[in-house]
Amino acid sequence: MRINLQAWILEADMVSMQSAMSSGECTSEALVLAYIERIHSYNSLINAVLEINPDALEIARNLDLERNSTGSRGPLHGIPLLLKDNIDTHDRMHTSAGSIALAESFAPEDSFIAAKLRAAGAVLLGKANMTEWSNFMSNRMPAGYSSRGGYVLNPYGPGKLFVSGSSSGSAAAVAANLAAAAIGTETAGSIIGPASQHFLVGIKPTVGLASRSGIIPISISQDTPGPISRTVTDAATLLGTIAGVDENDKATWNSPHRTFHDYTAYLDRDFLRKARIGIPRHYYRSLDEERLSIMEATIEVLREQGATVIDPVDLHLEEHSWNNEVICYEFKTGLNRYLSKLNPDIPVHSLQELIEYNQKHAASALKFGQDNLIRSEQNALIETTYQLKRQEYNHLAVAQGIDNALDQHGLDALMLPGDIDGMYIAARLGYPLITVPAGYSAKGTIDADGDSTQGPFGVVFSGRAFSEPTLISIAYSFEQATLFRRPPELGGLV
Repeated sequence: MRINLQAWILEADMVSMQSAMSSGECTSEALVLAYIERIHSYNSLINAVLEINPDALEIARNLDLERNSTGSRGPLHGIPLLLKDNIDTHDRMHTSAGSIALAESFAPEDSFIAAKLRAAGAVLLGKANMTEWSNFMSNRMPAGYSSRGGYVLNPYGPGKLFVSGSSSGSAAAVAANLAAAAIGTETAGSIIGPASQHFLVGIKPTVGLASRSGIIPISISQDTPGPISRTVTDAATLLGTIAGVDENDKATWNSPHRTFHDYTAYLDRDFLRKARIGIPRHYYRSLDEERLSIMEATIEVLREQGATVIDPVDLHLEEHSWNNEVICYEFKTGLNRYLSKLNPDIPVHSLQELIEYNQKHAASALKFGQDNLIRSEQNALIETTYQLKRQEYNHLAVAQGIDNALDQHGLDALMLPGDIDGMYIAARLGYPLITVPAGYSAKGTIDADGDSTQGPFGVVFSGRAFSEPTLISIAYSFEQATLFRRPPELGGLV
């Protein structure tokens, strides 16, 4: 008997979708159609999806035929996913990083991870809106805004609640059940922040675990793609699919013996019984009373589940700032390389041409300016100085940061609040993070009228390089002990 998909896909995970397709209760085509209908019905409320893949239904039909004739390719066969708009797909979808300058740009080939997802049988359902140029265009640009797509809104409180980092469209769409899951990207907080603010699971992998080839860049030393989903199980499944060595991304060359193709093997419900987790109190100082109470309640859950909690833990790097020249240098170099390969019909092929295009179309392109683009173009850092500055920070971060704290106290992970501040040390080292829902704040955000509003809040677990198996185990054990995730109540979304 066929199921009522419009009701069933609300909060459905990929495991149950795969089971329903295998049993014949539904098809990939029906799933895709159900999500497209939801996008048409609800996306106008949150502006999370930029465009739908015009070939999605045909792809799903072919995958259904393949399932019936030769069987399933695996856990992603027929599953509809969204990709952030800075991830190249060689099809009839655009890749623009949210910029009107690239609004008509079709990528010359699939990104490495898009190709892996297709090979695994995923249906690339569409592109998600994002903060333009991954929020490296202007210091005045609000999170979630792009000149091509407008403002992403948080489905838990449209226009009132923060959407956080640049993968905001990916997170808002998954939270509102407009796709099974999504792939975002992060330089510093752009997966973890939005996932935390939308009651989702997000994994920012170690740099080098998943390729950046075919992803519009900011920082070669910090950029990484990663999954955003409603469950730890789905995030682990996606992570195993996108992990792998790419000959075109040097960061992945040293990862073969430190990555896995099946991270679901680390879904250990009882892991907290043997875990040792540190509390870096410096990053709790700016929390309002209610969100601090969520963190304290989470610490108690960890203890109740048998974890050893070391409180406090010092990282000794809390006040150490990162030289912005390094990111500007990497952004200019990487973006020029990316733009130079685009179709000749596209109006920009360098950072300088992008700046000039934006100035020429200022009414639509420069709502919030482009000071970061200009600063990057004018950056005069030379290669040798750039390398010295990177080495200086990395040495301090390893000697006095995460590794030192974990080694000193024999820890498996650190636990941080789900805001941006505590994520920078891990981001600058290229270290992994995972966030999982932890509570719902009634006072955490103030709207335009000065009234308190409610919002989701997540906790973040941080570890050393390639510690994804441990972080997944911790997050899954916490998720299963609490099950805080709940969908938004927005215009009939539930």
